[in-house]
Amino acid sequence: MNATERLVAVADAHSAHTYDPLPVVVATADGAWMTDVEGRRFLDLLAGYSALNFGHGNRRLVAAAKAQLDRVTLTSRAFHHDRFAAFCEELAELCGMERVLPMNTGTEAVETAVKTARKWGYRVKGVPTGMAKIVVAGNNFHGRTTTVISFSTDSEARADFGPYTPGFEIVPYGDLTAMRSAVTENTVAVLLEPIQGEAGVLVPPTGYLPGVRELTRERNVLFVADEIQSGLGRTGRTFACEHEGVVPDVYLLGKALGGGIVPVSAVVSSAAVLGVFRPGEHGSTFGGNPLACAVALEVIAMLRSGEYQARAARLGSHLLRELRVLAGTGRLTAVRGRGLWAGIDIAPAYGTGREVSERLMERGVLVKDTHGATIRIAPPLVVSEEDLDWGLAQLRAVLDVDDAQVEQVRTGRR
Repeated sequence: MNATERLVAVADAHSAHTYDPLPVVVATADGAWMTDVEGRRFLDLLAGYSALNFGHGNRRLVAAAKAQLDRVTLTSRAFHHDRFAAFCEELAELCGMERVLPMNTGTEAVETAVKTARKWGYRVKGVPTGMAKIVVAGNNFHGRTTTVISFSTDSEARADFGPYTPGFEIVPYGDLTAMRSAVTENTVAVLLEPIQGEAGVLVPPTGYLPGVRELTRERNVLFVADEIQSGLGRTGRTFACEHEGVVPDVYLLGKALGGGIVPVSAVVSSAAVLGVFRPGEHGSTFGGNPLACAVALEVIAMLRSGEYQARAARLGSHLLRELRVLAGTGRLTAVRGRGLWAGIDIAPAYGTGREVSERLMERGVLVKDTHGATIRIAPPLVVSEEDLDWGLAQLRAVLDVDDAQVEQVRTGRR
């Protein structure tokens, strides 16, 4: 038994089986590459579900964390600390908003948004107590807490965890007519992912997000955009909503905000919305801690340059173009994506998503399947074009596509 087999066996024996990870044990990582305990190198095409947008061990982010570690790491919100004001001010400015409510994980941000919307509905909109409703989309993924899975349509995430939290209406993603019918006088918010990540990188129809924005304005309803995976450069813009010129009432951020170093999340909105909270009504011991703020401030500074958004747009166009060529060979039944984020559906004859992920692992590429046939591709935004092309070459190899087939598709002869 080698080191990988031994460590996987120990993990299986002593950890709850809430995940089914690929049998690779990472020991070190740098940029877009990871090295396992056997010394094998792997190209990371998942990036921690966008938590590693800036790559593994990003020098600027590690330096910011190390500097803060020598100063102070935690105060709790019982006191102010010297990084908090700048973090709130600069994140609000990046979002074009006024106030920030910091938390830790993405799920906490979603839970906080639910509480925010309900309190706003009762205190500002005047919805009768206990009657607030939030409209969400089918196939959503907003986290795994009891309240959040209460409006999930994923049976694996939801089954056997009831009783469920009421107050949610689920409509098909991308269906404006259904959305319009679902919004009533007691609706306090529409909560959506601008692009659905866990569902397989589903991009909504053109006009859907602007339509939701118009509807929510008409009906005095908050539009809450869950940009935890799609935000902070992943799609080629700072926020995915920007692709259609939409500004929501509330942004939910996480994952990349912590730079792949610490969990950082936030609800960002106006003073009118976040102003509904009073001391003691919501909080988090670790939310907005000095270490988190120090790292997040460096993330914000990096995003201000526009460099990472531009890289995601340029490399993303290349990635999607190459994947569509591969689809032309019949190995893929669908290609979806925006920026450096893609979902591909494997044709059944060439294996399941899990099987293809395992074959890619054997060739030094790490991805993860979802919903059977689908694989998500989301490399760190620092990946080089050469490394990305190498990864795509491995995908073609495991799907048994040769250069002649690719050339036929490129030249339109197929």
